[in-house]
Amino acid sequence: MAGRRRTLVSMTCISRRAALLGAAGCVCGAAGCTARSPRAAARPPGTTRTGTASPSPRPSHGGGLPRTTPWRPSAAEVTPAAKLRAVQLVEALGAWRPGESGTAAARSRVSALHLGPALADQAGPLLPTADAAAVQVIDAQYGGILADSASVLVVCRQWTRTADRVSAGGTTVDVRLVRTASGWKVTALHPAHPGAAEPRPPSRVREILSDPRIELPPAARADLLAGRVHDSVLAAMLRLAGTYRMSVSVVRSGHPLDVFGTRRPSDHPRGRAFDVWRIDGHPVVDPGTSRALVERFMRDAAAAGSYNVGGPLRPSGGATANQFFSDATHHDHVHIGFRA
Repeated sequence: MAGRRRTLVSMTCISRRAALLGAAGCVCGAAGCTARSPRAAARPPGTTRTGTASPSPRPSHGGGLPRTTPWRPSAAEVTPAAKLRAVQLVEALGAWRPGESGTAAARSRVSALHLGPALADQAGPLLPTADAAAVQVIDAQYGGILADSASVLVVCRQWTRTADRVSAGGTTVDVRLVRTASGWKVTALHPAHPGAAEPRPPSRVREILSDPRIELPPAARADLLAGRVHDSVLAAMLRLAGTYRMSVSVVRSGHPLDVFGTRRPSDHPRGRAFDVWRIDGHPVVDPGTSRALVERFMRDAAAAGSYNVGGPLRPSGGATANQFFSDATHHDHVHIGFRA
Protein backbone atom coordinates (compact mmCIF):
# COMPACT_ATOMS: atom_id res chain seq x y z
CA MET A 1 0.00 0.00 0.00
CA ALA A 2 1.57 3.21 -0.65
CA GLY A 3 1.29 6.98 -0.94
CA ARG A 4 3.71 9.57 0.25
CA ARG A 5 1.59 12.71 0.39
CA ARG A 6 2.02 15.49 2.84
CA THR A 7 -1.12 16.62 4.47
CA LEU A 8 -3.13 18.71 6.77
CA VAL A 9 -6.48 17.46 7.88
CA SER A 10 -8.65 19.82 9.88
CA MET A 11 -12.18 18.77 10.65
CA THR A 12 -14.60 17.92 13.41
CA CYS A 13 -14.69 15.61 12.65
CA ILE A 14 -7.04 0.40 16.89
CA SER A 15 -4.32 -7.77 17.38
CA ARG A 16 -3.85 -11.19 15.43
CA ARG A 17 -0.88 -13.56 15.38
CA ALA A 18 0.89 -13.76 12.04
CA ALA A 19 -0.79 -16.35 9.86
CA LEU A 20 1.09 -18.07 7.10
CA LEU A 21 3.88 -15.48 7.31
CA GLY A 22 6.64 -16.59 5.03
CA ALA A 23 4.70 -19.74 4.12
CA ALA A 24 4.91 -21.13 0.64
CA GLY A 25 2.38 -19.49 -1.59
CA CYS A 26 2.27 -16.13 0.22
CA VAL A 27 2.81 -13.37 -2.28
CA CYS A 28 3.09 -9.64 -2.24
CA GLY A 29 0.03 -7.94 -3.71
CA ALA A 30 0.22 -6.31 -7.07
CA ALA A 31 -0.09 -2.96 -5.37
CA GLY A 32 0.56 -4.05 -1.80
CA CYS A 33 2.93 -2.60 0.76
CA THR A 34 6.26 -4.32 0.78
CA ALA A 35 8.48 -6.74 -1.08
CA ARG A 36 9.64 -9.13 1.66
CA SER A 37 8.94 -8.86 5.36
CA PRO A 38 10.27 -10.30 8.62
CA ARG A 39 8.37 -12.57 10.97
CA ALA A 40 6.83 -11.44 14.24
CA ALA A 41 9.36 -10.40 16.85
CA ALA A 42 9.47 -10.83 20.60
CA ARG A 43 7.64 -8.27 22.71
CA PRO A 44 9.79 -5.26 23.65
CA PRO A 45 9.30 -3.07 26.71
CA GLY A 46 6.33 -0.74 26.34
CA THR A 47 4.07 -3.19 24.53
CA THR A 48 0.81 -4.61 25.82
CA ARG A 49 -0.13 -8.28 25.84
CA THR A 50 -3.35 -8.10 23.85
CA GLY A 51 -4.31 -4.47 23.46
CA THR A 52 -3.04 -1.40 21.73
CA ALA A 53 -3.40 1.28 24.38
CA SER A 54 -1.87 1.53 27.81
CA PRO A 55 -4.46 1.43 30.62
CA SER A 56 -3.74 4.82 32.15
CA PRO A 57 -5.01 7.98 30.43
CA ARG A 58 -2.79 11.01 30.14
CA PRO A 59 -3.71 14.19 31.94
CA SER A 60 -5.29 16.84 29.76
CA HIS A 61 -2.82 19.25 28.21
CA GLY A 62 -5.06 22.23 28.76
CA GLY A 63 -8.55 23.28 29.76
CA GLY A 64 -11.19 21.98 27.39
CA LEU A 65 -8.96 19.40 25.72
CA PRO A 66 -9.94 15.74 26.03
CA ARG A 67 -7.93 13.26 27.99
CA THR A 68 -6.03 10.87 25.77
CA THR A 69 -4.43 7.46 26.16
CA PRO A 70 -0.96 6.54 24.92
CA TRP A 71 -1.14 3.99 22.10
CA ARG A 72 1.13 0.99 22.51
CA PRO A 73 1.64 -1.99 20.19
CA SER A 74 0.45 -5.40 21.27
CA ALA A 75 2.70 -8.40 21.75
CA ALA A 76 1.21 -9.92 18.57
CA GLU A 77 2.66 -7.24 16.31
CA VAL A 78 5.33 -7.85 13.72
CA THR A 79 8.37 -5.90 14.99
CA PRO A 80 6.44 -3.93 17.64
CA ALA A 81 9.52 -1.85 18.49
CA ALA A 82 9.29 -0.07 15.14
CA LYS A 83 5.67 0.87 15.73
CA LEU A 84 6.37 1.99 19.26
CA ARG A 85 9.13 4.33 18.11
CA ALA A 86 6.98 5.86 15.39
CA VAL A 87 4.02 6.42 17.71
CA GLN A 88 6.13 7.91 20.49
CA LEU A 89 7.37 10.55 18.09
CA VAL A 90 3.91 11.46 16.81
CA GLU A 91 2.56 11.63 20.36
CA ALA A 92 5.43 13.91 21.40
CA LEU A 93 4.99 16.22 18.43
CA GLY A 94 1.20 16.46 18.46
CA ALA A 95 0.56 17.30 22.11
CA TRP A 96 1.77 20.13 24.31
CA ARG A 97 0.81 22.13 27.37
CA PRO A 98 0.30 25.90 27.49
CA GLY A 99 3.61 27.65 27.00
CA GLU A 100 5.09 24.73 25.02
CA SER A 101 3.83 25.56 21.54
CA GLY A 102 5.99 26.21 18.50
CA THR A 103 8.74 24.46 16.59
CA ALA A 104 11.51 25.17 19.11
CA ALA A 105 9.59 23.44 21.89
CA ALA A 106 8.73 20.59 19.54
CA ARG A 107 12.42 20.12 18.77
CA SER A 108 13.10 19.78 22.47
CA ARG A 109 10.41 17.11 22.80
CA VAL A 110 11.92 15.19 19.89
CA SER A 111 15.42 15.50 21.38
CA ALA A 112 14.10 14.03 24.63
CA LEU A 113 13.33 10.86 22.63
CA HIS A 114 16.98 10.79 21.46
CA LEU A 115 15.90 11.51 17.90
CA GLY A 116 17.04 14.24 15.55
CA PRO A 117 15.33 17.51 16.49
CA ALA A 118 15.06 18.46 12.80
CA LEU A 119 12.22 15.92 12.53
CA ALA A 120 10.02 18.58 14.12
CA ASP A 121 10.42 20.63 10.96
CA GLN A 122 8.61 17.84 9.04
CA ALA A 123 5.64 17.64 11.40
CA GLY A 124 3.42 19.88 9.28
CA PRO A 125 -0.19 19.59 10.48
CA LEU A 126 0.89 18.12 13.81
CA LEU A 127 2.22 21.57 14.79
CA PRO A 128 -0.58 24.07 14.17
CA THR A 129 -0.54 27.45 15.85
CA ALA A 130 -2.32 26.86 19.17
CA ASP A 131 -1.87 27.44 22.90
CA ALA A 132 -2.17 23.73 23.75
CA ALA A 133 -2.91 20.44 22.00
CA ALA A 134 -3.83 16.82 22.67
CA VAL A 135 -3.36 13.89 20.30
CA GLN A 136 -4.90 10.44 20.27
CA VAL A 137 -3.37 7.74 18.09
CA ILE A 138 -6.18 5.62 16.68
CA ASP A 139 -4.03 2.98 15.05
CA ALA A 140 -0.52 2.38 13.76
CA GLN A 141 -0.25 0.06 10.79
CA TYR A 142 2.55 -0.89 8.50
CA GLY A 143 2.89 0.79 5.15
CA GLY A 144 5.79 -1.62 4.74
CA ILE A 145 8.18 -3.64 6.86
CA LEU A 146 11.49 -5.04 5.69
CA ALA A 147 14.42 -6.45 7.63
CA ASP A 148 16.09 -3.08 8.19
CA SER A 149 13.53 -0.44 7.22
CA ALA A 150 9.90 0.29 7.80
CA SER A 151 7.00 2.62 7.08
CA VAL A 152 4.57 3.00 9.98
CA LEU A 153 1.33 4.83 9.24
CA VAL A 154 0.28 6.58 12.44
CA VAL A 155 -3.42 7.46 12.30
CA CYS A 156 -4.45 10.09 14.82
CA ARG A 157 -6.95 12.65 15.99
CA GLN A 158 -5.79 15.98 17.38
CA TRP A 159 -7.48 18.71 19.37
CA THR A 160 -6.05 22.21 19.71
CA ARG A 161 -6.98 25.05 22.03
CA THR A 162 -6.49 28.70 21.29
CA ALA A 163 -7.80 30.97 24.02
CA ASP A 164 -11.18 29.41 24.88
CA ARG A 165 -11.77 27.75 21.52
CA VAL A 166 -11.12 24.03 21.01
CA SER A 167 -10.85 22.68 17.45
CA ALA A 168 -10.85 19.03 16.39
CA GLY A 169 -8.78 17.63 13.54
CA GLY A 170 -6.16 15.00 12.90
CA THR A 171 -3.96 13.45 10.26
CA THR A 172 -2.12 10.30 9.23
CA VAL A 173 1.67 10.35 9.24
CA ASP A 174 3.87 8.02 7.23
CA VAL A 175 6.81 7.59 9.62
CA ARG A 176 9.94 6.17 8.00
CA LEU A 177 12.43 4.21 10.09
CA VAL A 178 15.66 2.25 9.74
CA ARG A 179 17.03 -0.40 12.07
CA THR A 180 20.33 0.48 13.72
CA ALA A 181 22.55 -1.29 16.22
CA SER A 182 20.77 0.59 19.02
CA GLY A 183 17.22 0.07 17.73
CA TRP A 184 14.77 1.68 15.31
CA LYS A 185 15.54 5.23 14.26
CA VAL A 186 13.07 7.62 12.61
CA THR A 187 14.48 9.16 9.44
CA ALA A 188 11.53 11.11 8.01
CA LEU A 189 7.91 12.12 8.46
CA HIS A 190 5.36 12.41 5.66
CA PRO A 191 2.00 13.73 6.91
CA ALA A 192 -1.10 13.18 4.77
CA HIS A 193 -2.35 15.68 2.25
CA PRO A 194 -5.92 14.91 1.16
CA GLY A 195 -6.61 18.25 -0.51
CA ALA A 196 -9.49 20.70 -0.25
CA ALA A 197 -13.04 19.44 0.16
CA GLU A 198 -15.46 19.62 -2.75
CA PRO A 199 -18.34 22.08 -2.36
CA ARG A 200 -20.88 19.26 -2.63
CA PRO A 201 -19.67 15.68 -2.12
CA PRO A 202 -21.24 12.95 -4.29
CA SER A 203 -24.19 11.04 -2.86
CA ARG A 204 -22.11 7.90 -2.14
CA VAL A 205 -19.62 9.94 -0.13
CA ARG A 206 -22.42 11.52 1.88
CA GLU A 207 -23.90 8.06 2.47
CA ILE A 208 -20.57 6.70 3.74
CA LEU A 209 -19.95 9.67 6.01
CA SER A 210 -23.35 9.22 7.62
CA ASP A 211 -23.08 5.42 8.00
CA PRO A 212 -22.28 4.47 11.63
CA ARG A 213 -20.93 1.11 10.43
CA ILE A 214 -18.05 2.80 8.60
CA GLU A 215 -15.53 4.44 10.93
CA LEU A 216 -13.21 6.86 9.15
CA PRO A 217 -10.24 8.67 10.74
CA PRO A 218 -9.67 12.35 9.86
CA ALA A 219 -7.36 11.90 6.87
CA ALA A 220 -9.49 9.17 5.29
CA ARG A 221 -12.61 11.25 5.78
CA ALA A 222 -10.91 14.19 4.13
CA ASP A 223 -9.87 11.98 1.20
CA LEU A 224 -13.52 11.24 0.50
CA LEU A 225 -14.57 14.86 0.88
CA ALA A 226 -11.84 15.93 -1.55
CA GLY A 227 -13.38 13.78 -4.27
CA ARG A 228 -10.16 11.88 -4.99
CA VAL A 229 -11.41 8.38 -4.19
CA HIS A 230 -12.56 6.11 -7.01
CA ASP A 231 -16.19 5.08 -7.13
CA SER A 232 -15.22 1.40 -6.91
CA VAL A 233 -13.84 2.05 -3.41
CA LEU A 234 -16.97 3.88 -2.34
CA ALA A 235 -19.25 1.13 -3.65
CA ALA A 236 -17.23 -1.58 -1.88
CA MET A 237 -17.30 0.31 1.43
CA LEU A 238 -21.07 0.55 1.29
CA ARG A 239 -21.48 -3.09 0.26
CA LEU A 240 -19.23 -4.37 3.06
CA ALA A 241 -20.96 -2.10 5.59
CA GLY A 242 -24.15 -4.02 4.87
CA THR A 243 -22.57 -6.99 6.68
CA TYR A 244 -19.78 -5.64 8.87
CA ARG A 245 -18.77 -2.73 11.06
CA MET A 246 -15.47 -1.48 9.66
CA SER A 247 -12.75 0.72 11.08
CA VAL A 248 -10.83 2.14 8.14
CA SER A 249 -7.23 3.20 8.71
CA VAL A 250 -6.05 4.56 5.36
CA VAL A 251 -7.65 5.41 2.03
CA ARG A 252 -5.56 7.63 -0.22
CA SER A 253 -3.33 10.08 1.66
CA GLY A 254 -0.73 9.50 4.34
CA HIS A 255 0.57 6.33 2.69
CA PRO A 256 3.80 5.57 0.77
CA LEU A 257 3.61 6.50 -2.89
CA ASP A 258 5.07 3.19 -4.10
CA VAL A 259 4.77 -0.35 -2.83
CA PHE A 260 7.29 -0.22 0.00
CA GLY A 261 10.70 -1.48 -1.06
CA THR A 262 9.84 -1.32 -4.78
CA ARG A 263 9.23 1.23 -7.53
CA ARG A 264 5.74 -0.07 -8.31
CA PRO A 265 3.01 2.52 -7.80
CA SER A 266 0.50 1.70 -5.09
CA ASP A 267 -3.26 1.83 -5.61
CA HIS A 268 -3.68 4.05 -2.51
CA PRO A 269 -2.41 7.41 -3.80
CA ARG A 270 -4.54 6.91 -6.90
CA GLY A 271 -7.64 6.62 -4.73
CA ARG A 272 -8.15 2.96 -5.64
CA ALA A 273 -7.69 1.20 -2.30
CA PHE A 274 -8.55 1.29 1.37
CA ASP A 275 -7.32 -0.52 4.49
CA VAL A 276 -9.38 -1.87 7.40
CA TRP A 277 -7.75 -2.44 10.79
CA ARG A 278 -10.82 -3.53 12.77
CA ILE A 279 -13.81 -5.70 11.79
CA ASP A 280 -16.95 -5.84 13.94
CA GLY A 281 -14.94 -4.33 16.79
CA HIS A 282 -12.12 -6.89 16.53
CA PRO A 283 -8.62 -5.66 15.56
CA VAL A 284 -7.21 -7.64 12.68
CA VAL A 285 -3.86 -7.94 14.46
CA ASP A 286 -5.42 -9.42 17.64
CA PRO A 287 -4.72 -13.19 17.95
CA GLY A 288 -8.12 -13.47 19.63
CA THR A 289 -9.92 -12.24 16.51
CA SER A 290 -11.62 -15.08 14.68
CA ARG A 291 -9.65 -16.25 11.65
CA ALA A 292 -12.97 -17.19 10.08
CA LEU A 293 -14.20 -13.61 10.46
CA VAL A 294 -11.11 -12.17 8.77
CA GLU A 295 -11.25 -14.71 5.94
CA ARG A 296 -14.94 -14.11 5.36
CA PHE A 297 -14.34 -10.38 5.25
CA MET A 298 -11.52 -10.82 2.73
CA ARG A 299 -13.68 -13.01 0.50
CA ASP A 300 -16.53 -10.52 0.67
CA ALA A 301 -14.10 -7.75 -0.28
CA ALA A 302 -13.14 -9.76 -3.35
CA ALA A 303 -16.81 -10.31 -4.15
CA ALA A 304 -17.25 -6.53 -3.95
CA GLY A 305 -14.87 -6.16 -6.87
CA SER A 306 -11.38 -6.01 -5.35
CA TYR A 307 -8.69 -7.60 -7.49
CA ASN A 308 -6.09 -7.41 -4.71
CA VAL A 309 -7.06 -8.42 -1.16
CA GLY A 310 -4.29 -8.76 1.42
CA GLY A 311 -4.40 -9.66 5.10
CA PRO A 312 -2.88 -11.75 7.89
CA LEU A 313 -3.95 -14.93 6.08
CA ARG A 314 -4.29 -15.99 2.47
CA PRO A 315 -7.65 -17.55 1.56
CA SER A 316 -7.60 -20.31 -1.02
CA GLY A 317 -8.99 -19.80 -4.47
CA GLY A 318 -9.84 -16.44 -5.98
CA ALA A 319 -10.98 -15.20 -9.35
CA THR A 320 -7.34 -14.74 -10.37
CA ALA A 321 -4.18 -16.54 -9.26
CA ASN A 322 -3.06 -13.83 -6.86
CA GLN A 323 -6.31 -12.16 -5.89
CA PHE A 324 -5.55 -12.97 -2.24
CA PHE A 325 -2.15 -12.45 -0.63
CA SER A 326 -0.55 -12.31 2.80
CA ASP A 327 2.70 -11.01 4.22
CA ALA A 328 4.04 -9.41 7.38
CA THR A 329 2.99 -5.92 6.31
CA HIS A 330 -0.63 -7.06 6.16
CA HIS A 331 -0.48 -8.84 9.50
CA ASP A 332 -2.28 -5.85 11.04
CA HIS A 333 -4.91 -4.89 8.45
CA VAL A 334 -6.85 -5.95 5.38
CA HIS A 335 -5.96 -4.21 2.12
CA ILE A 336 -8.68 -3.87 -0.51
CA GLY A 337 -7.49 -2.63 -3.91
CA PHE A 338 -9.17 -1.91 -7.24
CA ARG A 339 -7.96 -1.59 -10.82
CA ALA A 340 -10.32 1.26 -11.68
